[in-house]
Amino acid sequence: MSKIDRLDIKQLRTFQALIQEKNASRAASHIGITQQAVSEHLKKLRDVFDDRLFLRKTDGFIPTPFAEELSIEVEQLLGDFKKLLSPKVFDPKTVSGTFVIAATDYAQQVVLPQFIATLRKQSPNLKLIVRDFEIDKLHELMESGKVNLAIAFPDYIPDSYPVIKLFEEHHVCVTSPNSMLIDSKPSLKDIAAYPSIIASPSRPNFKGSIDDWFKQFGLKRNVVVSAPCFSIVPMYLDTTDSIAFLPSRAIKGLNLIEIPLDQSPDSFDVIAAWHPRYNENALQKWVVSMLNVESN
Repeated sequence: MSKIDRLDIKQLRTFQALIQEKNASRAASHIGITQQAVSEHLKKLRDVFDDRLFLRKTDGFIPTPFAEELSIEVEQLLGDFKKLLSPKVFDPKTVSGTFVIAATDYAQQVVLPQFIATLRKQSPNLKLIVRDFEIDKLHELMESGKVNLAIAFPDYIPDSYPVIKLFEEHHVCVTSPNSMLIDSKPSLKDIAAYPSIIASPSRPNFKGSIDDWFKQFGLKRNVVVSAPCFSIVPMYLDTTDSIAFLPSRAIKGLNLIEIPLDQSPDSFDVIAAWHPRYNENALQKWVVSMLNVESN
């Protein structure tokens, strides 16, 4: 057995008390143990350090020269232990390091611009990495600590992850100002038959979340273009006579025309999620709290 395996913090606290009190009875009272326990700890310390450490005198103990030198290091070591066990005070203004956010294309457009501005203002030494949301790799990335926070839709997040709802969103049907639909009042059947562009960030195919909604009315969409992200769809609409269903907050300020519908798709939540291992992490809790403030 190595020397470090034979040493514990109780022995070091006893040593420190003996240095301070120079008396076994007072040392025992100081740290709340029996005088016999003090003697046992001292015996083990003498064995570990191969030094008598304290010599008896009429009214107590006197430390050896080695013990006096050792006391400086023990004092520092016990101080470090206290710091380790003390509650950590989190100050966003001084915190440093890197925080990684995985966000959908939609979240990068709608949620992150103002949120990043807030984080930069409140925590200027914190570096931020924003990466594309990879639904197939999300759990692996978050479990390994390569992603700290995910901003997406509920269907993209594992059920076991803690989440907060940021806000509620809904899709609107839009087209370009040059579309032939502008001067008509299309029915839902007409909308389903019209050439449609979808954003499919997770997988490149012709299926979107709106398909199930159309199925309720016995209709199937005429999807002709599948784009990898929401942000590019308005450009495609501008050059083709087509329509798209886009989140309402993603079209603000864009040159698009909303097509009124008799029926509207169901609303959906936009959420933030993280791995359970970070539940008590001070930086994680602060970032989430800031995100919650921004979304309300």
